Amino acid sequence: MIKIGITGQAGFVGTHLYNMAGLYPEQIKRIPFEDAFFEDRDRLNGFVRQCDVIIHLAAMNRHPDPQVLYETNLRLVQQLITAMETEKVTPYVLFSSSTQEERDNEYGRSKREGRALLEEWAERNGASFTGMVVPNVYGPFGRPGYNSFIATFCHKLTHGEQPEVLVDSNVRLIYVGSLCEYIFEKIFRKAQHVEPVVERTEIPHDFEKKVTDILALLENYKTLYFDQGIIPKLKDRNEVNLFNTFRCYIDLSGHFPVKLTQHADPRGIFVETIKLGVGGQVSFSTTVPGITRGNHFHTRKIERFTVIKGSARIQLRKIGTAEILNFDLDGSEPAYIDMPVWYTHNITNTGNDELYTQFWINEWYNPEDGDTFFEKVEEF
Repeated sequence: MIKIGITGQAGFVGTHLYNMAGLYPEQIKRIPFEDAFFEDRDRLNGFVRQCDVIIHLAAMNRHPDPQVLYETNLRLVQQLITAMETEKVTPYVLFSSSTQEERDNEYGRSKREGRALLEEWAERNGASFTGMVVPNVYGPFGRPGYNSFIATFCHKLTHGEQPEVLVDSNVRLIYVGSLCEYIFEKIFRKAQHVEPVVERTEIPHDFEKKVTDILALLENYKTLYFDQGIIPKLKDRNEVNLFNTFRCYIDLSGHFPVKLTQHADPRGIFVETIKLGVGGQVSFSTTVPGITRGNHFHTRKIERFTVIKGSARIQLRKIGTAEILNFDLDGSEPAYIDMPVWYTHNITNTGNDELYTQFWINEWYNPEDGDTFFEKVEEF
């Protein structure tokens, strides 16, 4: 059992790392971290004392005064080093640097110099250290205007605004899930070797595209999916990740359930439940009154629930939060709810008759490859 702590746990990458660490309950014990630890020496010391591995993500990305940004990021590194030396502990430290390391700006300097300080600490104390030079990271739940231009574009497109491209250039991008997988692979490999290693590594990007090309893809998702409910054609893993990122910026409570058009004639009714440019699996279930199905979440699957007969309540809860979104659907007015990634979801028959539900799941990944994570949640 590897005890892992993540400074900056509440941030964009930190939240994903913490949640994904929970997918390895037999291998990883998560040591909780709060930003307030940097203001309390005893709590910071207690944190480092518990950790076998520390992933140092805590940093300031933007500030009106670049000097404040520079000084803050170096101070956080120095405080972490002081805590480890005070406690005389040598956890394996992974540091999130940036491709801006080589640029002559305060953020790049803070990352370059912070990495150098941690390298010196590791060599001085016989510890292991990996300085990770990370390309541009995007993914679900990033902060618009802060973490990524993709977060900004997605938020604007789903909230009635039009994004602007200020500088059109080729950008190397990595999905946050890919970054987390890379970090955990590093940690698991290091656990097999006793000898200390001090290294700088450039994390490979998932793909490279011009900003305008990415915006064109997101605008297509907006037109097809957001406006028309059509699952767009997704040609590769990167487009699936972009699409799932886009979906996370939709105001779920205002967008769902989406009503479907019924076509009636003397034979009965016909309802088209899904239009799609990708494959997948379509299935249906019957559920007796009072029974709940689900209580699990997906990290990559795209899934749609369509109630076609009976009454149902569909619930969504974002992992790591307590807020529950409730949607009541009835087969007399067919409608669907799409399941966002990293949301626990379930469906309950709330009527007196049998419930008929149609399910569509995009199985882009082969579960045997470990690309589609699935986790049962015992209590909603």
